[in-house]
Amino acid sequence: MDFDLSNEQQLLKDSVDRLIADRYGFELRKKYLAEPDGWSRDAWTQYAELGLLGLPFAEQHGGFGGGAVETMIVMEAFGRGLSLEPYLATVVLGGGLIRRAGTPAQKAELLPRVAQGQLRLAFAHLERQSRWDLADVATTARQEGASWVLDGAKGVVLHGDCADRLLVTARVAGARQERDGVGLFLIDAAAPDVTRRGYLTQDGLRAAEIEFAGAGGAVPIGEPGRALSAIEQVVDEATAALCAEAVGVMAAMQEITLDYLKTRQQFGRPIGQFQALQHRAVDLLTAVEQARSMALFATVMSGHPDSTERRRAISAAKVQIGRSGRQVGQEAIQLHGGIGMTMEYKVGHYFKRMTMIDQMFGDADHHLATLAGLGGLF
Repeated sequence: MDFDLSNEQQLLKDSVDRLIADRYGFELRKKYLAEPDGWSRDAWTQYAELGLLGLPFAEQHGGFGGGAVETMIVMEAFGRGLSLEPYLATVVLGGGLIRRAGTPAQKAELLPRVAQGQLRLAFAHLERQSRWDLADVATTARQEGASWVLDGAKGVVLHGDCADRLLVTARVAGARQERDGVGLFLIDAAAPDVTRRGYLTQDGLRAAEIEFAGAGGAVPIGEPGRALSAIEQVVDEATAALCAEAVGVMAAMQEITLDYLKTRQQFGRPIGQFQALQHRAVDLLTAVEQARSMALFATVMSGHPDSTERRRAISAAKVQIGRSGRQVGQEAIQLHGGIGMTMEYKVGHYFKRMTMIDQMFGDADHHLATLAGLGGLF
């Protein structure tokens, strides 16, 4: 198999890497964190101008027809820069759900606006009791006339505080954990009876707790009650994208640590000259490359039509990402000594993001159990 990037993909990588290098120095990121949204609207506009917001969408919907590899390239660059913008929430999750489950009219209406940076989306699916079970939905939807009414609560909605529209999982039939009866609904985030409480997460991103108290005007995406398979497909794609972001985060930690070992002086010479630390530096590189291989595997398999094979690959990748991420983060902090623990130094911020990535859509232990239940990778 040829793992080299095509000319077009290499051009994309070069342009995104330059953009992140120019816009996401550590001090600039602090400035973006202090903005009202907690991220840069100027950067978001620039993403739109470069076509990044429409990257995975068809040309007829204002996109470029990119695939999982193109998304991987972008997400890895965002990981290196610790990007704060709602790309995962809006493009990968929100846009992916509309692309996979929406009607032709919904795609034609919504996706071009996402690609142009005019519409931000958030996926509201987590509930207090559900943990990582996408079928565990207690929020309900009932039809009243031509629209639907939502009742329930969602938590840790990534960038839910700044979204224009919410994509909400809600049950139209069946018991709480049944696979049948789960629907996907689009609702205006500013609609009456929708209450949002935004907050800062540990890694510097934004999330929200959202309540629906008889919130009307919801529109079903696809057939009501039969959305779960499309949701699982998009979550698998988003998990593969997260794995790519994690590789960018780990690679940055490894490079920062290696540079520190070359410059920090102790006993009259750089500490990187001590053999024990050289061994640990090699272990860091090995962990990053193992994670990179599995992230690429997840990317290639994220569009597999067989859901079982796809889930095996995604879970295996998430296990390796979680294990490697913890190893790289802990080693990077320890090798930096006390400075690695300070808010003023960047390596700790990378480790925070890595820890949050491990928790999203199931941590390493959860996916290890999933993989075991599926009989292993092969």
